[in-house]
Amino acid sequence: MEKYEDLWTVDETPKSPSSHGDDGLFAPCVPEKYRGTVADRHDMQVLGREQVLRRNFKSITIMGFASMVMVAWEALLVIVQYPLLDGGPPCIFWGLIIAPIGLTFVYASIAELASMSPTAGGQYHFVSEYAPPKYQKVLSYITGWLIALGWQTWLAGTSFMAATAIQGLISLNMPSYTWDGWRGTLLVIGIVVFSVLFNTVLAARLPFIEGILLILHVAGLFAIIIPLWVMAPIGNPRTVLLEFEDNGDWGNTGLSTMIGLPGMIAMLYGYDCVVHMSEEVKDASKVIPPAILGGMWTNAVLMLVVGVTFIFTMGDTEAILESPIGVPFIQSYLNATGSYAATNIVTVFIIVMLISACVSEVATASRQIWSFARDDGLPFSSWLAKVAPGWNVPVNAVLVSIGFTALISLINIGSTVAMNAVNSLAQVAILGSYIITISCLIWRRLYGEPLPPSRWSLGRWGLPINIISLLFMLPVISFATWPLEQPVTPQNMNWSSVMFVGVLALAAIFYVVKARHVYVGPVVLIKRD
Repeated sequence: MEKYEDLWTVDETPKSPSSHGDDGLFAPCVPEKYRGTVADRHDMQVLGREQVLRRNFKSITIMGFASMVMVAWEALLVIVQYPLLDGGPPCIFWGLIIAPIGLTFVYASIAELASMSPTAGGQYHFVSEYAPPKYQKVLSYITGWLIALGWQTWLAGTSFMAATAIQGLISLNMPSYTWDGWRGTLLVIGIVVFSVLFNTVLAARLPFIEGILLILHVAGLFAIIIPLWVMAPIGNPRTVLLEFEDNGDWGNTGLSTMIGLPGMIAMLYGYDCVVHMSEEVKDASKVIPPAILGGMWTNAVLMLVVGVTFIFTMGDTEAILESPIGVPFIQSYLNATGSYAATNIVTVFIIVMLISACVSEVATASRQIWSFARDDGLPFSSWLAKVAPGWNVPVNAVLVSIGFTALISLINIGSTVAMNAVNSLAQVAILGSYIITISCLIWRRLYGEPLPPSRWSLGRWGLPINIISLLFMLPVISFATWPLEQPVTPQNMNWSSVMFVGVLALAAIFYVVKARHVYVGPVVLIKRD
């Protein structure tokens, strides 16, 4: 990768306040030690932004943040029922291989853009800067809404995973427990309220805690896989790796597997989370790119180890899918060890890690909508864009996560596959933002002006990497909204496509009524010349 040294000078002249008013929003209120490096100040000047958040993440802690936002192997053990239904154990194995290979091209493309423009806006900023001029405004606006929808929904989806694991733990110890939808909804809301409190009252300690959790994230893996390899019967390699299953009754194992694969690949989505924290990272244009790819590959390797262990030791697929416990992994672990105590400890550990992921996802989701709001892209933008004086945290944007998650969790009351629908919606929204962003980057490489220099560059390999990433994502997004099984009913329908269209319709209405008059995109602030 091409490197660029810190040879810049910085204009320390105070900037004018934004259209939101001189209320302290853009005042230089960040303590000196949290303002970052010379390169950070240069980047903020180029991007036309004022430093209002604390740069308290360094390379190791932001790597921990990336790994903990997407606690891939822990989440896999909770959602594993979906690829088992569509594709069976081979779908899990080949998904674990395909996902990191394809997503390496995707995140290499995002990493290069993040080095050029290390801003919390992420994809919508990149689109504003690199899209064809005629379409910059509308494409950037759409992308901003997609990221906002994706991250708020991803938070809700992870809260669902944690709530499902909690219900599985209760069911393990209380066989008479009833899996009522309203119970799961209350658990989801409770988890997100806890995560929001953590992001306000304890926000300054988040980097330190992320570092501790990263150690647990790695160490906890061995506590789970060693007992399984030692105590459980080992499956036949041919059956486990090559005999695909159609438990969703699609009538074709190939189609069934394609429906199951997006859920596996999704376990490694979301590493743009690091980009949305750019304005809180020291030396961001240099640190962010390796944190994106390093976080993704760390989780990919850990997930491969856990996933392979699970499919070789889980026993009969149909039996664990029909377990009254409701979470196949819990039943599988209990079958292998024969110990309720060990199964309880492992399940509690997974719950703790999933809740910690929710804490990190609140941070990511709030920074994204805060950034989009400061460009007037959302309703109530002036309120959402405020940063609490002395806290250096966008508290109002953080609070939005409670309302959104509470609202979307209501579908759990009437749906038997609510978690899959919510996760599918997050997949489609986040993938959609990637597709638009990388398509604009391809256009810029082919027809636009030369890309600006960056400290982490793909160089002459940029265009083929961008094209491969786009070709990888298109078939994945096309299968992400399919139902899990036949016959399709209102209870097992994947409602993500309906919710997706509904949110985009709201975005279109807001654009026509107001946003087209006030939203111009961050490109107007950039001063690269």
